[in-house]
Amino acid sequence: MAMIPNQLPKLVSDPTGRSLGLDLPPGALTGPAGAPYLWSGHGAAGPAAWSALRPAARTAGLLPVLLGGDWGLDRWELMPERMSDPADHDAAEVLAEFWEANASDEIPGSSGWPGLAPEPPHDSDPDRTAATVAEMLTEPGFWLEDARPALVPARRSADIPAVIGWTGPLNHENDVARLCAVLRSWEDRFGARVVALTFDQLVVSVAAPPGTVEEAEAVAAEHFAFCPDTITQGSHDGLRKYARTGLLDSPVWTFWWD
Repeated sequence: MAMIPNQLPKLVSDPTGRSLGLDLPPGALTGPAGAPYLWSGHGAAGPAAWSALRPAARTAGLLPVLLGGDWGLDRWELMPERMSDPADHDAAEVLAEFWEANASDEIPGSSGWPGLAPEPPHDSDPDRTAATVAEMLTEPGFWLEDARPALVPARRSADIPAVIGWTGPLNHENDVARLCAVLRSWEDRFGARVVALTFDQLVVSVAAPPGTVEEAEAVAAEHFAFCPDTITQGSHDGLRKYARTGLLDSPVWTFWWD
């Protein structure tokens, strides 16, 4: 994968990141000594963490993400060396392949791949939306309240899972870079940002969610191809209900792989 200049090694001698214009809490680096691919805090992020980490993107090319659930290398099995480059894959082709492999068994009366949903007009700020979503999800009582702050040397938010070698979708796709190609497309069309990862879940903020039922149903087809378990093992009872209850005007998309 094409990598950006990695500033994480500077944190070995400067753990607070002050030379990078940061003020990091205690944390640790993950990866080879000379080329770590992840910094993660030791404690819970808290609602203000995302905004505090955002300057790292501008000053050091490090993008924020929240790590939720039971964070541990043995459990998560990060494998960056096994991932390809998201730029090597086409989002429409990836989704069409997944659709053809799964839709006939799970969606009664499904026909061929309907194609990518159109980009809605919008002037929202994706990074501001991401900060708002991250703050909401880490408030006391919300399911990511114990998530840890993290920084990843990535060119764009969509690439974060591939850069760290996240294996959450292993039963669906072994090379998460193929899914990152779809995330790139969602960045471009919907202002999406990867906000959080757990062992098997992905949380994405969306600056321009579908605003009509027709738009939501088009996006729902992409979500099914991307992560069938979200629809077939959830409480949505089919694509149409999922579109109306899970996507319409929603600034948060959550995916879970069994």
